[in-house]
Amino acid sequence: MSNPRHVLGISGGKDSAALAIYLKNRYPSLDISYYYCETDKELDETYKLIENLKNYLGKDIVKIKASQDTHEDQFDHFLKLYGGFLPSSNSRWCTREMKIEPFEDFVGDMPTLSYVGIRGDEDRDGYISHKTNIQSIFPFRRNIWSEEVISKTLNNKNIPFLNDVCSKLFSKKKKDNLINILSEPLSLQYDQNRKLNDLLTVSISGFNHLVFEFLKTTDLPISFLEDYPLLNNEDVLVRADIFKLLEDSGVGVPKYYNKIEFTVDGKKGYYSRSRSGCYFCFFQQKIEWVWLFENHTELFRKAMNYEKNGYTWMQDERLEDLIKPERIKQIKHDQLKKSAGSLHSKSSFLIDILEEAEGEGCAACFI
Repeated sequence: MSNPRHVLGISGGKDSAALAIYLKNRYPSLDISYYYCETDKELDETYKLIENLKNYLGKDIVKIKASQDTHEDQFDHFLKLYGGFLPSSNSRWCTREMKIEPFEDFVGDMPTLSYVGIRGDEDRDGYISHKTNIQSIFPFRRNIWSEEVISKTLNNKNIPFLNDVCSKLFSKKKKDNLINILSEPLSLQYDQNRKLNDLLTVSISGFNHLVFEFLKTTDLPISFLEDYPLLNNEDVLVRADIFKLLEDSGVGVPKYYNKIEFTVDGKKGYYSRSRSGCYFCFFQQKIEWVWLFENHTELFRKAMNYEKNGYTWMQDERLEDLIKPERIKQIKHDQLKKSAGSLHSKSSFLIDILEEAEGEGCAACFI
């Protein structure tokens, strides 16, 4: 048996970069290997962030290329293999070919803990590898474990084991509270999410220690460890914390997150990019395509040139139609209405979260 490897994928976006900074500062004993999966189609700001992060971490960030045997850009190479068929939300071959498979090849068969930058204000797990030697950890969340781990741990058959661990680990008050919750079997009336929340409310670190003791009985990567520093982690980081980490560290926030003012029919609005990853990401909102056209016209033209033989980035509209003056005006008006409607019911902070959530799912999100 050997200790598992620790890895962290840098997508070029804010969350994974902030996680690298956070873990370096908070848990310097972890020997983490950093990597990013190259598509050759990222914005310059993405590469700038990676370089800044390298300098801050004092470690290399390994570039992983899915195909080592081509002189073409990675995306263009795979696009040819797919006969010009552009990726889409229904056929995310770009994620599979240039992100997931290269990452899993990079890891190989060694037991590995993969750190994922999903925040405490997000309700998702992201990509979970099907390889049993890769285990995802979520340090920014109240619950650092994956859905799979929680499901295994809280299985009703484990109630006696977990109660016994409680009796050995905790003082009377905490022990009694945890055992009271653990002893209630999962049912339609008392589902896994409710039970998880009740346990975390009693003690986040206490629950982490329970899970860790159970995982020692499995063959998951963390079972190879005698101890794990994140068991006592009770931090929950949200979007505002991420920006603060990037700014305070000097790594900086990628400029494409900065909101830029636009004017349409005398009314002012704002737009920006909500994600890292390829400049032509098909998960972009219409207003983000307009942002790309008006701020990176050359890249927009390149994206437009990919639309041929009936293949388009969006199912309902070609890029050449989206940039017609009247259409741009309509999209900007739609953005104004959306922002105005949200302002009536939500804080500006929540608006930012909702706008970002709409753009989740790009090729980098699995890390």
